[in-house]
Amino acid sequence: MSCVSAQKVTQLLADWSRGEEGALQELTPLVYEELRRLAHHYMGRQRSNHTLQTTALVNEAYLRLADQTSPSFSNRSHFYAVAAQAMRQILVNYAKASQSQKRGGGALKVELDEAALISPAQTAEILDLNDALERLCLLDLRKAQVVELKYFGGLDYAAIAAVLRISAMTVRRDWEFAKAWLYAQLRRAEGE
Repeated sequence: MSCVSAQKVTQLLADWSRGEEGALQELTPLVYEELRRLAHHYMGRQRSNHTLQTTALVNEAYLRLADQTSPSFSNRSHFYAVAAQAMRQILVNYAKASQSQKRGGGALKVELDEAALISPAQTAEILDLNDALERLCLLDLRKAQVVELKYFGGLDYAAIAAVLRISAMTVRRDWEFAKAWLYAQLRRAEGE
């Protein structure tokens, strides 16, 4: 994203936060492609045979973001961090609902397109990762935030540092620790 576009996005986010009419409509085309890139980045980490569609994930996350009655984003990095969190929550909710249905749960409200089904293996992986992230959150909230922003949001160290207001070096150290810790947790979950 060019410097002018980045500044424009930040300004439109501020305008939207102040309730200015039309700011969201002007903002949409500027952020939509970046949201697609973030979702594609996350989906690129999934198995090649997954059926979740990037577009469905982006659309659902964008609808959640746009549906806020009083949005408050300090800058574009903060907006994308919230979008990454929304994408993660959509995937987790969908995986939980899918697992509930397999266990004989009742009628299921599916927010994603029918074409956006997640395979049973992916469902387990998403839920295992979410459980591990929740445990990491209890251990160290900042490290869990770094994982969410990097893994789900595709943000680089500098952008994460700006969102969390810490140094890029601290982000890198948190990321390295969190990767190793999550790997151990996920390996343990596989063995159960």
